[in-house]
Amino acid sequence: MANTMRNTAPHPRPRMVVEGNTVRREEYIERKKKQEKEKIARSTLRRNREKALQISIPYLLMLAAATVAVVAICVSYLKVQSSITSHQTAIGKLESQLSTLKTNNSATESRINAYVDLDYIYKVATEELGMTYASDNQVIYYDKSESEYVRQYEDIPTN
Repeated sequence: MANTMRNTAPHPRPRMVVEGNTVRREEYIERKKKQEKEKIARSTLRRNREKALQISIPYLLMLAAATVAVVAICVSYLKVQSSITSHQTAIGKLESQLSTLKTNNSATESRINAYVDLDYIYKVATEELGMTYASDNQVIYYDKSESEYVRQYEDIPTN
């Protein structure tokens, strides 16, 4: 079957059959008009590009201020990060020293406790120094009801 659709779009101008020099002249005029339109479009485009590339002074100042602010913020951020890192390193060293000192202290305390022999102390106290345990009649208990605070050099009350 043949294509039944017809081109129904209206033509801008009626077609005329023209022969000879007139055809070339009309083609030349149409080409010139087309070239002029393209030239105008290119010049408009070029002007728009030039306007877009131009930066006004206030815009330039704002851009420079924003750039300086961003750089200043980045520099201060890096300084803070560096400070934090150095403090963490110092804290790590101090914690290591504290651990070493605690270990040394525990070892020293263990050595001191190992040298303290309670049997030896009892023997020296009783045999060499003549000390004895206190008997029940030598121990005096007293009640201080005024306060819970005891002064070291206060007189002991007599009953």
